[in-house]
Amino acid sequence: MNRLAAWRDSTLVKSLMLLLLLGVLCIPLWQIEALIDERGASQRVASDELALTHVGPQTLIGPLLVVPYVETWQVPQRNERGEQTGVETKSEARWQLQFPQQLDINGSLTPEERYRGIFKVPFYKLSAKLGGHFAPLRPEQLPRRVNGSSIEVLTPVLALALSDTRGLEGAPKLALHGEALAFARGVPHVPEKSWLAAGVHAPLSAAAARALAGSQPVAFQLDVTLNGQAQLAIAPLGNETSAHLTSPWAHPRFGGRFLAADRTVTGSGFDARWRITALTTQAREQLRASLHGEGARAAPAGIEGLDTFDIALVQPVNVYSMSERAVKYGVLFIGLVLMAVFMVELFKRLALHPVQYALVGLSIAVFFLLLIALSEKLGFALAYAGAAGASVALLAMYFSAVLGSARRGGSLAAYVALLYGALYGLLASESNALLLGALLVFGMLAALMLATRHVNWWRLGSTDARRAESASPA
Repeated sequence: MNRLAAWRDSTLVKSLMLLLLLGVLCIPLWQIEALIDERGASQRVASDELALTHVGPQTLIGPLLVVPYVETWQVPQRNERGEQTGVETKSEARWQLQFPQQLDINGSLTPEERYRGIFKVPFYKLSAKLGGHFAPLRPEQLPRRVNGSSIEVLTPVLALALSDTRGLEGAPKLALHGEALAFARGVPHVPEKSWLAAGVHAPLSAAAARALAGSQPVAFQLDVTLNGQAQLAIAPLGNETSAHLTSPWAHPRFGGRFLAADRTVTGSGFDARWRITALTTQAREQLRASLHGEGARAAPAGIEGLDTFDIALVQPVNVYSMSERAVKYGVLFIGLVLMAVFMVELFKRLALHPVQYALVGLSIAVFFLLLIALSEKLGFALAYAGAAGASVALLAMYFSAVLGSARRGGSLAAYVALLYGALYGLLASESNALLLGALLVFGMLAALMLATRHVNWWRLGSTDARRAESASPA
């Protein structure tokens, strides 16, 4: 029995038991992390469902001209001796894309939010004016299959392609060469699998077609109202493309192949400008390639493989990503709390049972479960404060009872509260999270080493020494 008691009271044995307990407590942390992943996946499913039932992210391509034409040529007919016996006329229907020389985009994004169950998904309404001009159309510049063939240009159409045409709010208003033109569904003359197939078109009037065949550039003005989910991408198709977009959304993410040349982001929204030349983008070549089956059809989530400049309305705090980051510090957090309790047990000559340590560790693990549950109903900051406050209050009462002193319990609870505050600082400062985490661990280890630098651990962990001190009047 004495040997069993010695093993039970041994500091080394208890330290090993605490390490084993810390490993066991990783199991509920892993389960909570899996729950966070599941809830995050449910949020993405909700976003996809809204994209199917309402509208998805938008990619805007255009405006541009689709010029259909018929190429005609003659082929000599010869007999078996190679003598020409006649002439056969052949023709082929073809089309060519004509892009704007200048494309100016001015618009504003009005943010909206839609719900699917408890999940909130950001949407926007784009109100934009697109203006610019096309160069005159020269039939002799159209690609030919046979030299010397004749070209008959048919009625060109102005095309505007979208990744999700359900987002159009009303018909776009188009004026070309001062004439109002009406839009119709689809884009004729192009393959069904091309990026342009998902869009609308407006046939040019006779006057507009004559102006396009003249010697002066043809100006256009297009007003469009477009709804989309979270992200907007625009293809720069002009020889010179300039864009100016504003929004009251204070948390944008700029992406795509081209970042904004000038941008200002404040608490009241953002203001961004782009200036892109055709010399720096392959959007035109990629669009032409899609007409020959080398591109993929636009999917509801957007268009892959096309040079664009993008804006995304990002949620300021994603509760699932924040909670997942918090759980990754769970093992360190539990270890620091158990270490503090163990130090109090050693220096105050107490005898705590491993079950009590397990309950303390579980209470910390439950904090992360409370955090994800509350953050789905409240803001992350408020949810964090509520979960941390409940955890600190519980530990204060428990420590006061098992340590036999309200002062000790309050001190350990204050220590835990300090750790919760440090953890929130790590989560709030994403760019400095690694540095702050490393400094926190180093600071805790340094404090422990300095506080125990004169301690005789063999004497402190000795069962005989403990008994002698407990028997002495001191």
